[in-house]
This record gives sequence, C-alpha cells and structure tokens, in this order.
Amino acid sequence: MNRTVAIIEDDPRLRENYCDVLQRNGLHVIRFAARPAAWEAMQNSLPDMAIIDITLAGEPEGGFELCRDLRGLSPQLPIIFLTARDSELDVVSGLRLGADDYLVKDISMEQLVARVIALFRRQDALKSDSQRERDIQHGDLRINEQTLAVVWQGEPVDLTVTEFWIVHALARFPGQVKSRQQLMDAANTVLDDSTVTSHVKRIRKKFLAIDKEFSAIKTAYGYGYRWIQS
Repeated sequence: MNRTVAIIEDDPRLRENYCDVLQRNGLHVIRFAARPAAWEAMQNSLPDMAIIDITLAGEPEGGFELCRDLRGLSPQLPIIFLTARDSELDVVSGLRLGADDYLVKDISMEQLVARVIALFRRQDALKSDSQRERDIQHGDLRINEQTLAVVWQGEPVDLTVTEFWIVHALARFPGQVKSRQQLMDAANTVLDDSTVTSHVKRIRKKFLAIDKEFSAIKTAYGYGYRWIQS
C-alpha cells in the first residue's frame, strides 16, 4: 500500500507484534515507545496514520495528549487508539479528542489490519474520479469531497476523516434518516452504537463552536440521525 503507519506503544513485545503484522500487509511502520519522541518526529514528518496506546512510558494520559497535539497539526490524519483501557469514559474521551477509531487490545490481528485498511480505503476513494461526486451545498453548508473540507457559514469545520463521512452521509440527502449502521457504512468502519453517538455529539460541538444556533443534525430517536436543510 506504500503507506506509513506510526505505532506508539511502550510494551516492546506488543509494539513488535503490531509492526510485524502491518509490515506483512504491505505497510511501512515507524515505532515509538514514548510520547515525546513520537511528537518530535511527527512534527517534522507526519505519517499516513497513527496507532496510539493511551498509557505511555510513565504518562497515564500520554496517548490522549499526543492525539490532541496531532489533531492540532492535521484534522484529517487517521488516528486509532489501541489500548487495554476499555471503560466507556476512556472511549468517549478518545473520540472527543478526535480519534477515528478506538480498539481494545484483545482485538485480533486480523481485525486490526481490517480497521487500518478501512481507514486508508476511505482516503483512496477521494482520489478516484469514478467515486468522486459533486460538492455538496445546502444553505450555510459547503462540502468538498476532494479536500475533505467542510465549511459552515463561511468558517471551516475541522473534522476527522470519520466525522467528515458521517456529515457527508447526512447532508447528501437532507431530511432522510440515516441509521447508525448506514453512517458506519458511509464511514467505512465498524463502530458500536454508543461510539457513533459520541462521534455525532462531537460533530455537533464543532458546528456549535461556529454557530451557537446550529441545529441541522436531528436525532431520530430509536433509529439514527438526519440533516435538516435550513
């Protein structure tokens, strides 16, 4: 695939296992045991994806801090948390910081590779003219698929890759209810219902930071969400 994945994991055995399986699937892997070294390197050259543990070399929240910093550098960089911490609070915190996916370390290597490839596939779709559609324009909303850009009332909305495709799926057909499964399909990822809900909450927060009256994303209780055209 000719892509570079950065793994930030302080357990050397796990770090090498992840590295080996990703390399066998055609990915170039750079690895780090601690947040400071990873942050220094990635400020100079961003990888194509970052896979981050939360607890890093004496920093219980080091992965969260790194994710926040990386989001400041690039809203579109695919970020996956891969961690032993499986509490709902940690999952929600990771997604609020801008992670595209949150995986627990009991996941199989096959599933890990599938989630990585799924994130890359979404980016590849942007480069294919056959899959590229016209820009979306509805009222105050502007969406550019080629650049993953979303603009609301003339102001850019800094969305992650997953968030972009959720907004795109909703805004493409205003008024049409999209189930959580349909939003997962649009984002080309596998998430549970609560994770989709967390993504939508974060998306709303980003629009509200620009427009305190934002209310275009409506909840269809028991089913999913829809975009209401203003």
